[in-house]
Amino acid sequence: MSKRDYYEILGVTKSATAEEIKKAYRKKAIQFHPDKNPDDKAAEDKFKEAAEAYEILSHAEKKQRYDQFGHAGVNGQGGFGGGGGMNMDDIFSHFGDIFGDMGGSPFESFFGGGGGGRGRTRQAVGSNIRIKLKLTIDEVTNGVEKKIKYKKKIVAPGVTFDTCGTCNGRGQVTRVQNTFLGQMQTASPCPTCAGSGKRIKNVPPGADGMGLTIKEVTTSINVPAGVASGMQLSLQGKGNEMPGGISGDLIVLIEEIEHSELIREGNNIIYNLHVSFPEAALGLDVEVPTVSGKAKIKIEAGTQSGKVLRLRGKGIPDVNGYKTGDQLIYVNVFTPKKLNTEEKAIMTQLLDSENMRPVPGAEKGFFDKMKDFFH
Repeated sequence: MSKRDYYEILGVTKSATAEEIKKAYRKKAIQFHPDKNPDDKAAEDKFKEAAEAYEILSHAEKKQRYDQFGHAGVNGQGGFGGGGGMNMDDIFSHFGDIFGDMGGSPFESFFGGGGGGRGRTRQAVGSNIRIKLKLTIDEVTNGVEKKIKYKKKIVAPGVTFDTCGTCNGRGQVTRVQNTFLGQMQTASPCPTCAGSGKRIKNVPPGADGMGLTIKEVTTSINVPAGVASGMQLSLQGKGNEMPGGISGDLIVLIEEIEHSELIREGNNIIYNLHVSFPEAALGLDVEVPTVSGKAKIKIEAGTQSGKVLRLRGKGIPDVNGYKTGDQLIYVNVFTPKKLNTEEKAIMTQLLDSENMRPVPGAEKGFFDKMKDFFH
């Protein structure tokens, strides 16, 4: 089943401001909150769906990729691994402050303090890890599953924790300020435990002051077909761990390896074919490289330099799955810089041939050809 458009889910347009997106999510979350719709699976699914949409559209980089490439551009980048696998506690801890958390459940002021015990502790989040992933043109074209080895911070074996005495395990502290509107209560991460709600009791040898140590790990990533250099894929929870909190993300930056013969231009593949003058004049069958192997093409007799041939569907798939690009073959007729005596004699004889003389206007210019090609 295909995912619904994130803007449609929140009921906003692509031109909506960050504040409008925030208000739209707030409205949807209140409407479909589980405490307001007990034992209603459809409402819970809509609640998760709205949270996933808000997480992407409230993040500038993710929103930009979604606007450009749709769901495939942010595949795996939802902070909860997609609506189907969302954890309700994570949703509350991530987005509770959008409702103006006043020291209790983020939804207490709307649902009479019920909250089902959810969202009472704001979890600290570990830092993200960024790595580069180099892909060949074949891997970009077909998609690939890659095993990635990298180092991350994990909670050291043997480390023990006590409940933080400053925040009593909540991970946040509240302050009351007097304003001209009256008393205002605000919440912020606990300065003692950095929002984890825990204080280190025992630090094993080799661990840092937060009880973390470095470990090399291996994880798999499914790279969709059609990605391009500069795109980022995010693996939720695969980043550095946080004692008493949740792990950060692993951000994978795509980098394409340059092909020796083929050039990528958007979703199209460019190949420069060089033929000799006799071959262009007489015509020939030639084999050219493609992203999937080889293809035989026919060069018609009298083909002019600058001719563009198209192999439909032999390019790169669109990352959204809408279409596949083409392979464009640019024919270049080679002119030798030096001729031997025999070659000069043959060419001299051809100078008097009317058939060898160019006819002005008989052939379209390069830019005219390209206009015809793309229209």
